[in-house]
Amino acid sequence: MSAPLLVLVGPMGVGKSTVGALLAERLGTGYRDTDEDIVAAEGRAIAEIFVDEGEAAFRAIEKAAVRRALAEHDGVLALGGGAILDEETRALLAGHRVVYLSMDVEEAVKRTGLNAARPLLAVNPRKQWRELMEARRHLYESVATAAVPTDGRTPEEVTQAALDALELKEA
Repeated sequence: MSAPLLVLVGPMGVGKSTVGALLAERLGTGYRDTDEDIVAAEGRAIAEIFVDEGEAAFRAIEKAAVRRALAEHDGVLALGGGAILDEETRALLAGHRVVYLSMDVEEAVKRTGLNAARPLLAVNPRKQWRELMEARRHLYESVATAAVPTDGRTPEEVTQAALDALELKEA
């Protein structure tokens, strides 16, 4: 049984995929994204799963994907924005190096445009993003070993801040 070198959590659009790939490169290890695992296993986009089967069905699929990735992957692992909603998933993250990438709503607007491809933000995206973060921020913080703000920072700057926060040395 292996364990990820580090796990990235944070809201949609914060840059988990971009920073995760950079971290993996700098640490000389593999990168895995549970959202990508789900899309590959299900053969369809996450938005389609939400529309076709609902959020509860998606969260069950996500929970299984996270459990599998935590057990199998020994590199950098990025979780979907809502993965931390599940209590068992949060318990599984205990003992792992978890980096919470944070951003404020203005940065979210700049990065994602709060676009309609994100099913949880389909109506009044700015208000919904704020409400999502109010509901989730404490959960991200509860699982995090370190929190790294991403506002106004390049992916390279965020990557370096994460390495510094965890005191990890590059390969």
